[in-house]
Amino acid sequence: MLRYLHFALPGCGKARWARDEYHGVMSETRVHLSKTEPAAYQALDAFSKTVGQICAANGIDDRLKEIVMIHCSQLNGCAYCVRIHVDRAVAAGIDTDVLTQIPTWRESGVFSERERAALELAEAFTFISDGGVSNDVYDRVGSVFTEKEYAALSWACVSINAFNRIVIAGRYPVPARGSQA
Repeated sequence: MLRYLHFALPGCGKARWARDEYHGVMSETRVHLSKTEPAAYQALDAFSKTVGQICAANGIDDRLKEIVMIHCSQLNGCAYCVRIHVDRAVAAGIDTDVLTQIPTWRESGVFSERERAALELAEAFTFISDGGVSNDVYDRVGSVFTEKEYAALSWACVSINAFNRIVIAGRYPVPARGSQA
């Protein structure tokens, strides 16, 4: 017998999720993958920890890694992962101004050359079905990062995109924090 959990998710998703019945709160019964098959989720969690170690060992600091994690999660419409990685970004010293500029990084002057290259790579990995990582993106990013840095960031993108898919498919809840007006 399948066990289902009931989730209500505030209206934080991308427009592509919009349905006629959607009015700000989605309430559905879904299989919770991490609870239904915990071994697979634990393996993904271990993979994510390995990716974090690879990033640290290859010169990708927490600031850069969290900017990438947030951007992938925003692009996928994963409010749950955005919240987790915004919290980690704040702990890594990223200020509100930088956080609010991530979705508009191309028009913003707050990002370094390395951050801009990482954000571009994050988009290529998140939208991998749109032709993969183009030669232009690969060349631009490759002119900024070493092979080891490129590999570390690529694995970070793979990891967060996997988590985004689990969370979005399961419609993990993202309730309001504390008192809100």
